[in-house]
Amino acid sequence: MSGILEGKRILITGVLMESSIAFHAAKLAQEQGAEIILTAWPRPTLTERIAKKLPKPENVKVLELDVSNDEHLARLEGQVREQLGDRLDGIVHSIGFAPQDALGGNFLNTPFESVATAMHVSAFSLKSLTMALLPLMSEGGSVVGLTFDAQYAWPQYDWMGPAKAALEATSRYMARDLGKQKIRCNLISAGPLGSMAAKSIPGFDGLASVWDTRSPLTWDLADPEPAGRGIVALLSDWFPMTTGEIIHVDGGLHAIGA
Repeated sequence: MSGILEGKRILITGVLMESSIAFHAAKLAQEQGAEIILTAWPRPTLTERIAKKLPKPENVKVLELDVSNDEHLARLEGQVREQLGDRLDGIVHSIGFAPQDALGGNFLNTPFESVATAMHVSAFSLKSLTMALLPLMSEGGSVVGLTFDAQYAWPQYDWMGPAKAALEATSRYMARDLGKQKIRCNLISAGPLGSMAAKSIPGFDGLASVWDTRSPLTWDLADPEPAGRGIVALLSDWFPMTTGEIIHVDGGLHAIGA
C-alpha cells in the first residue's frame, strides 16, 4: 500500500534535532512516500548529521538558507530545481526566532530592533519562503507552518506571541491570495515540546506546566510525532479543500477555559 505522500516532493525547514517537530515531519514524510529536501541555518552541518538518522538518509540534500537573507532566497529556487526537478508539492515552515531580550518577561522593555527581528524571521519568512519557491508550485501544493496558539498571552513567551499572531494572520492572507493557484496554506498549533526552540525560552518549564493540569489528553513534552503527523496530513491530498486553517495538536488544551 502506497503512502499518503507517494510521489510528492517536499521542502522542510527547521530540522535541528531528533526532538524537533520538523525532524519527525521529515521522517514521516519519507515513510509516506515523499522525496524531501531540507534547509538549515546557521549550521547546515548539524542538520546534515541529524538527516543521517532519517529512514532514507542517502536521498536527502541539505541547503543553507537564512530566510532573512534576500540572496539566499533568490538562489533557492534554482537549488531546489537542481535537486528535485521542476515541481515542488509542499513546504514545511518550521522557523522561529526572537533575540533573548524579547523573551523571558522583558516584554515592556524590548527594543524595536529585537521585535523587528522576531517578526521578520518568525512571520514574514512564511511569505518570503513561499514566494521564493512559487515558480516550482505551478501545479498547486500545500504550505504548512507551525504556531503556538496566539489567542493568549503566555508566561515568558513575550514578543514571540505577537510574532506568532502575525504568522497566523500571514497564513490566512496567503491562503486568500494563493488559493486560485491551488496552493493551500495552513498551520499546526502544537503544544509545548522540549525542542531547541523551547529551550531558548527562559522559564519554559513554567509555561509547559499549564498542560499538566488543563490538557484533556495527557500531553508528552518528549513526543513530537503527533505534530509531525498533523503536518504530513496537511501536506497530503486528504485535505483538498482546507486552507487558512489552524489545526490544534495540543492535547485539546485550546478548548479548555480553566
